[in-house]
Amino acid sequence: MDQEFASSLLENAVSAFASLPGIGRKTALRLALHLLKQSETDVVAFGEAVTRLRREIRYCKVCHNISESEVCPICASPARDASTVCVVENVKDVMSIENTQQHHGLYHVLGGLISPMDGIGPQDIEIDSLVERVAAGGVNEVILALSATMEGDTTNFYIFRRLAPYPQVKITMLARGVSVGNEIEYTDSLTLGRSILNRTPFTDTFASQ
Repeated sequence: MDQEFASSLLENAVSAFASLPGIGRKTALRLALHLLKQSETDVVAFGEAVTRLRREIRYCKVCHNISESEVCPICASPARDASTVCVVENVKDVMSIENTQQHHGLYHVLGGLISPMDGIGPQDIEIDSLVERVAAGGVNEVILALSATMEGDTTNFYIFRRLAPYPQVKITMLARGVSVGNEIEYTDSLTLGRSILNRTPFTDTFASQ
């Protein structure tokens, strides 16, 4: 049975925290009580930070990474290699790969993986915009940096087929230093960095199956 609170305000705050992923009712109560101990100035600043995050963060019109402007700092940087595009599932994967300091090109954030069991098809993620980037020219290599899961492999193969009309573009994937079944965000930086440096042509994966 859910715990009942004497204050509806406290109950509402607990419910709000408990709606976040990975936060149970007990943890939500502890967070709410913690805020009550803070100064009003600190709590207001906390609330404003969350509100500004939702209102002002947008998605880069080029790669779909989070950004505070139309084009994210990575895409806008003249120091990045625009001819190499690393395809990832989500924003957290961009952060993980950036932490390795081994990728100096651009990114393309799909916003998910193909998963028929979950009702997610190619049209539900940013594959068409990836094909458009390649078709526009200037891309020499597409690195498929998706998790080594069934959904990741399915998405890899679909992208490979969609990019088949552009044989001038090399399609590579992470070396299997990333264990099968592992998600990119949980792979340590050293292993992930080596997997980027030792990436292999995607077609080589067919020979190993």
